[in-house]
Amino acid sequence: QVQLVESGGGLVQAGGSLRLSCVVSGRTFTFYAMGWYRQAPGKQRDLVATVSSGGSTTYADSVRGRFTISRDNAKNTVYLQMNSLKPEDTAVYYCNAVKMVGVRAEYWGQGTQVTVSS
Repeated sequence: QVQLVESGGGLVQAGGSLRLSCVVSGRTFTFYAMGWYRQAPGKQRDLVATVSSGGSTTYADSVRGRFTISRDNAKNTVYLQMNSLKPEDTAVYYCNAVKMVGVRAEYWGQGTQVTVSS
């Protein structure tokens, strides 16, 4: 069973920065496309950014130019660098892994809270 463990959330003032990390267990990290999602209270879970095993990235319009997703395949870790944070970025952020080789599988982390104060 693959496990995803997020860290790096917290409270920050508007305009500040945070870096989220997600460590993935197992030896097949490169089989997975990785993503970050977020869910604010009372709202649906939305895609924030994705990174393929080869490093190709996509971003939601609301974070493009402020957030950067990256991965370190040697450390089984995906990162989300968040700069110029806004109060509307406040949410629980979830790490997501989608297996792209062999039998499809999808896994989620437990979530980490990000709160941006105005």
